[in-house]
Amino acid sequence: MKKINILKKNEDFNRIINSCRAYKYKDYVFYLERTEEQIYHFGFSVGKKIGNAVKRNKIKRQIKSIIDKKSYKKGFNCIIIVRKGIINKSFSEMENDLLIALNNLNIVKEDIDEK
Repeated sequence: MKKINILKKNEDFNRIINSCRAYKYKDYVFYLERTEEQIYHFGFSVGKKIGNAVKRNKIKRQIKSIIDKKSYKKGFNCIIIVRKGIINKSFSEMENDLLIALNNLNIVKEDIDEK
């Protein structure tokens, strides 16, 4: 995942969380903000209840890897908050749940020549 597509600023997180509606799917909470920009951004939040820093960073890396597998429409900011239930899931379960949720949010581009 490219750095340009990642939200990091606290003010961006606060603005999006306070002004947008939450979408919940299993172990994820999504906040989606539509913008007029010609780029998309993702922000990630993994709380301290998940585990130590190593485990939290591993989950963030896995989520970024899953997100990288698809192409997305332009003009949105999305914050993904991970809940504690993610600890018991395998990578393939995480991937299936996350891709289903992203498709439900209608931000994934429709690939004509999917393999």
